[in-house]
Amino acid sequence: MPIQGVLFDVDDTLFDYSTSEEVGVLAHLRAQGILNRFPDPATAFALWREIMEAQYARFLNGEITFTEQRRARTRQFLAHLGHDSHSLSDHEVTAWFAAYEAHRNAAWAAFPDAEPVLRTLASDYRLGIVSNSSADHQRAKLHAIGLLPYLGDTLVCSEQHGAAKPAASIFLAGCHSLGLPPHEVAYVGDKYTLDAQGAHDAGLHAYWLDRARTGSGQTAEDGIGVIHSLDELPSALAT
Repeated sequence: MPIQGVLFDVDDTLFDYSTSEEVGVLAHLRAQGILNRFPDPATAFALWREIMEAQYARFLNGEITFTEQRRARTRQFLAHLGHDSHSLSDHEVTAWFAAYEAHRNAAWAAFPDAEPVLRTLASDYRLGIVSNSSADHQRAKLHAIGLLPYLGDTLVCSEQHGAAKPAASIFLAGCHSLGLPPHEVAYVGDKYTLDAQGAHDAGLHAYWLDRARTGSGQTAEDGIGVIHSLDELPSALAT
């Protein structure tokens, strides 16, 4: 059977998360008067990203909630700057993160190829999302960048599902939400192991979106397609 549905990752696939994160945290640190405590902006952002990835992994593993990982990121980052972050209340930590969020959200944007491709695909395919995140957070993000109307009611996120990519169950939950068997569904994401390999192992048609053409040291397996822009997706789905 031909492909009838397409599921997408969100961050760094449809939505330019990395740029908004970097712009947001540097603007926030500048506004807080603490950016000059780092040798350069790149060092500040590298520390923020390192901490984010570690604490977000704890969220994905079920050790802490989505809200708790935000607080943990903030406390760990401030501790690196010499703050006694454990003396800060949850309210103070939440307020600090919220101030960062305001800068980050002001930089939210879809990739230029995202909306045109979703618009093209929407007439022929059932579309949806499978994301390692919180459903409320991703829904708000997709609404803000104008992509939510293309994605129907299928928004499967790890926090609500109870397992994160690359677990097969979250991809299969996305297929179930579309009302399609896995062999009639494609999945598109920017991370080779979590997205492409995970979807492939779950029985979906997998497409790795390698925007930077890095290869990441990976050789795509048989059955995993490689695209470098979402503009390439419609023709890839049709072959």
